[in-house]
Amino acid sequence: MKIGEVKASVPVPKGVEALIGVLDANLKLMERYFQVSAHLDDDTLEIEGPAENVQRTERVVQDYTDLVEGGARFEASDVQSFLRILSEDPTSTLRGLAEAGRPRALGKKSISPKSLNQQRYVDAIERYDMVFGIGPSGTGKTYLAIAMAVDALLGREVSRIILARPAVEAGERLGFLPGTLEEKVNPYLRPLYDALYDVLDPDRVERHLEKGVIEIAPIAFMRGRTLNDAFVILDEAQNTTSEQMKMFLTRLGFNSKAVITGDVTQVDLPNGRRSGLAEAVEIVSRVEGISFVYFTERDVVRHSLVQRIIRAYEEFESSRQMKLKTVPANGAAESEAAPE
Repeated sequence: MKIGEVKASVPVPKGVEALIGVLDANLKLMERYFQVSAHLDDDTLEIEGPAENVQRTERVVQDYTDLVEGGARFEASDVQSFLRILSEDPTSTLRGLAEAGRPRALGKKSISPKSLNQQRYVDAIERYDMVFGIGPSGTGKTYLAIAMAVDALLGREVSRIILARPAVEAGERLGFLPGTLEEKVNPYLRPLYDALYDVLDPDRVERHLEKGVIEIAPIAFMRGRTLNDAFVILDEAQNTTSEQMKMFLTRLGFNSKAVITGDVTQVDLPNGRRSGLAEAVEIVSRVEGISFVYFTERDVVRHSLVQRIIRAYEEFESSRQMKLKTVPANGAAESEAAPE
């Protein structure tokens, strides 16, 4: 044992396999996140490391044991998500996360936050009437917003859900695509349908769509409307124009919530037009009653490779920007004018 380190023994009762994980996977996560050494010996967990880290690990094990004895049930993946959040926020406790981030039964799905920012996002949607969720794809921005919208609908907090997206993607224009307007627009809205079908039974989704309880449409269809008693989601907001974003933000009616999601690094607007989302962040960031939640690659809940790919692109872009700043504005001209 190194100088300044302490050792503790914590009783671990039977039936807490999820805490340890398959092949001690969660135990290894605890060691990495809390910078301790841990070894399970029969019914005792031996923890060694800096005093503060050992105390935090003890607290996690004790909270987990108390919650299980109180009837709580955890999957190994739940424990992994909680450990991740605890490692990012030293003020959090497992008990607090388990109680605040308890899974929500939404039709055929049980939804719970998988990272600290996801937890903040869900909390913000509950507390504020307008929330911006900004960050890379795969961080759960749209999925969690739709899950919260369904929760509000099933709980009779709102009477309808409206999902909107700009019909702009990778520089394509609707006029050049074959088919009717509906056939042209549907591919852009498909991800919203996919999320809905994942949360609710397809038959239920279809009934709600037929009755207008759930509406999915391009953002252009929002013009001139006032959206009362509704949960409204604007997805892929980075592809809105300034005019579209202002129009959407001013549609909010009584007893309504709005969630705006997007990634300001993935703008597909033609001719270099400025993103309405990027502009809105500057204009309304200090407006009271609006919350902004920013996601990073650490919040990505897809394959672990996706996190590393996003980080690689961010590092590449940062390096490219640094090179541009260090090259003199007249560097090319100077090179051409250099004496032979």
